[in-house]
Amino acid sequence: MENVSNVVKLQSIKSLQSTIHKLENALSKMTQTGANTSLVKKRLRAIYIGLAVLEHFWNQRPNHYPQEDLADARYVITGLFPSIKNSYTKSKDGSPQRTLLERRIKSLELAVQAIDDLFTK
Repeated sequence: MENVSNVVKLQSIKSLQSTIHKLENALSKMTQTGANTSLVKKRLRAIYIGLAVLEHFWNQRPNHYPQEDLADARYVITGLFPSIKNSYTKSKDGSPQRTLLERRIKSLELAVQAIDDLFTK
């Protein structure tokens, strides 16, 4: 796991928590309207796992996810990068949206790296 500053750690954890909140809201609204929620549920589970893995490395919290769940989470998280990076390139320099996307990209990259590190243990 790459050595990151406490500021980046805090920003990454907050970013993933924000992403979880956003996905939980989307899931709630989609459930109310009867929309298909399988993709949102997959993404939500992957972000939960990503957050748990970062907290495992940075805050010494136990990791109770089996290898298969970690592999699934890694696959789902890496699948998010193209759309997030596309939104990033469309955002304006210095905008709050760009800052949010930068932090989201960094936190997801760190989560993938942490999952990879668990596989090599």
